[in-house]
Parts: sequence; structure tokens; C-alpha cells
Amino acid sequence: MDKKNINNYIHPGERLDDLQRNGYVLIQDPSLFCFGMDAVLLADFAKAGKNDHVLDLCTGNGVIPLLMAARGKGGFYTGIELQERSADLATRNALVNNMEDAFKVIQGDICNTRELLKENARLPADVVTCNPPYMAGGDGLVNPGDEKALARHEISCTFADIAGQAAGSLRDGGHFFLVHRPRRLVEIMRELEGKELEPKRMRFVHSFAGKEATMVLIDAVKRGGAQMIVEPPLIIYEEGGGYTAEVRGMY
Repeated sequence: MDKKNINNYIHPGERLDDLQRNGYVLIQDPSLFCFGMDAVLLADFAKAGKNDHVLDLCTGNGVIPLLMAARGKGGFYTGIELQERSADLATRNALVNNMEDAFKVIQGDICNTRELLKENARLPADVVTCNPPYMAGGDGLVNPGDEKALARHEISCTFADIAGQAAGSLRDGGHFFLVHRPRRLVEIMRELEGKELEPKRMRFVHSFAGKEATMVLIDAVKRGGAQMIVEPPLIIYEEGGGYTAEVRGMY
């Protein structure tokens, strides 16, 4: 799609970002939740075969399916997003990247994932990804009507809800990839194991070497075995403030 056509899909107040992969672009609305480093790290950490169906829960503007597609991970993608404006963004992002046949966006509550997918996508999924709200419902002051708050706080769903929907959507042996905050790791592990999602691979992310982890990447397998690999830590910034070579390679 040429630039003139892309501009037809951008609404006032929105911007067009270059994803720096295979010519893919992303329309973003600064008044909504814009993607950050966690989405880039999750798309890099996740694995999917070239014919796999990837289901992205809390898809937002659709950045994770787009980044995975740009890396050749997966063959068909479904994103579920509660907020109507974000779902519309994701739909337009599929269109401007000529992915309308490969990336289906469904606006709805992820707590009803199986119902939403009955007529919209093939089940079970091979891979589920999620960059969920990090903040528990009682953390901080929250305006429930704030669209950014819905993306950051567990207002409409909890991690238990997300784990349950991932498990219910995956085939046996399918993978659930997520990024979250290390301080909630005990709860995360408990919920995953309770839903027969066995953590198999984990990697901690640190802003700088020698500092505490700010994120954790987890790969859980539905009805997998009970052994896990903890990968070497991922460091985002060099001492001088620039990205490390590994992170630069992800962009």
C-alpha cells in the first residue's frame, strides 16, 4: 500500500511509526496506550511456526502480531481487544500493512475469548501471547473510565482471567508467551500451574547490569512437563545509556 493510501487510514491526532521490520508501520494514537519496550521484547521472545495460529490477548493497537509477522513468526493472527478505539486502530494497522487476510481483530471482552472465537478464528490456537495490565486492581488511584488506565490496571480482567482464557484457547503442547512484572511472579506461577500451563522458559529483563529486574518474560506450555530453563538476563541499556547490542538487534 503506498503512502497516499496509508494517509487515508490515519485519523487526526494520530501518528505513523516505522516498526523497522520488513517495511511495517504502526498507526498510534497518543491519547491511547502506545506500545513500549515490553511489546518489542515479547515479540522477540515468542516463538511460532510459519503456519501457526497466534492469538494475542489484550492486543491494543495490534503491535505484537505485527512485530511477530515481520519476524516470520506465525501464519495467521487473531487479536482480541476490549476497547473499541484500540480495536479500530489494530484493524487499520492490519490494513495498512496488507495483513487483512492474515490478522483478524475482534473487539470484545477477553473473558469471553472462546465465545468470541467460535465464528471468527480457528481453535485451538497454537500460540497465545499477552502483554497484560501489570497493576493489580487495588494498586494506586485509578479512573475506571480512563482508556490508558484500562491498559495498565486490572480493571476489566485479572491475570487469573487471562491465564484461564489462554489455557482454554490453546491446544495441548501449545505455548503461552507473556511479559509481566517480577514482583508478581509468585502469583503468576501459581495461576499458570493452576490452569495446566507449565512454565518452561523464563528470562528476566534489567534496565542496566547490576540493577534489579523490571520485567520477566515467560514461556508456558499447556500440559507440559515440570522442568524450566531460566535464560541469561537481558540487559536493555549500556552504561552510557544507549541500547545494548542484543536490544538493537531486536529493532
